[in-house]
Amino acid sequence: MAALQFLSAEREGEGKRALVTGLAGFTGHYVAQELRAAGYEVFGTAVPGHAHGENTVAVDLCDRAGVAAMVQELQPDVVVHLAAIAFVAHSDVEQIYRVNVVGTRNLLEALAAAPKKPSAVLLASSANIYGNTDVAVIHEDVPAAPANDYAVSKLAMEYMARLWCDRLPLIFVRPFNYTGVGQHENFLLPKIVSHFRRKATDIELGNLHVWRDFSDVRMVAAAYRRLLAAAPAGQTFNICSGKAYSLGEALDMMAAIAGYKINVHVNPAFVRANEVARLSGDNRRLAAVVGAIEPLPLEQTLRWMYEA
Repeated sequence: MAALQFLSAEREGEGKRALVTGLAGFTGHYVAQELRAAGYEVFGTAVPGHAHGENTVAVDLCDRAGVAAMVQELQPDVVVHLAAIAFVAHSDVEQIYRVNVVGTRNLLEALAAAPKKPSAVLLASSANIYGNTDVAVIHEDVPAAPANDYAVSKLAMEYMARLWCDRLPLIFVRPFNYTGVGQHENFLLPKIVSHFRRKATDIELGNLHVWRDFSDVRMVAAAYRRLLAAAPAGQTFNICSGKAYSLGEALDMMAAIAGYKINVHVNPAFVRANEVARLSGDNRRLAAVVGAIEPLPLEQTLRWMYEA
């Protein structure tokens, strides 16, 4: 599959233990699949009180002692830190900062204090930190200009985490929008796909004048695995396809897949203040480390979601 054409894993994780925070989440599921296929024994964290599977520890990242105990127990060789409040419009702003900044600090403190140091710690930030920039294709050195609390929390996380770069091999990733089977319907593309799947005649959306660089979640997971193997400590990478699609283009693709056009209504309640108008990324730095990136066309990802 084109989106997955990175260098072969060649059982690079054989005999190694991976910790994936947020293992039960949308991205965690695909990252775990990718790492297991590469030979890693995968462990993860889940929010206490939520269902979780084998090799998963229920721990609140804001519980400093609990996080320290979890790391002490698992002693991971590599870490992928995905656990976060990831929905931009999340209603509890205090929780966004507490989980995304303080929770990450608790994890880094625990990893730095552990007797066994991981060879790579990948921290998921967000392309939202770039905000509304005049740069057409955003590279990693574009100045940050976060336009909402979620983006500010992710940028604050990056600054905080850099205090630990002398003690831990940190890799920072800034994923642009990505999607796939299993993503919650409060995200834009899964909402659109869901409406077409149930043959809805109408859909309510927010700002229609937005462009997003959409990737397939399977490509994102493969990129994370390759970065763990390469372990480029201290570096920051955009995770993106390099192509932006308008909301109208995505709707047209879904109409072609489903065989009918849906009536679109703009609901002012869904229009976000400080909406980032365009996010399109430059992935050349990533490709220089993990190999050539050939993203799946968005139409193929949407069809996969529609037919799942």
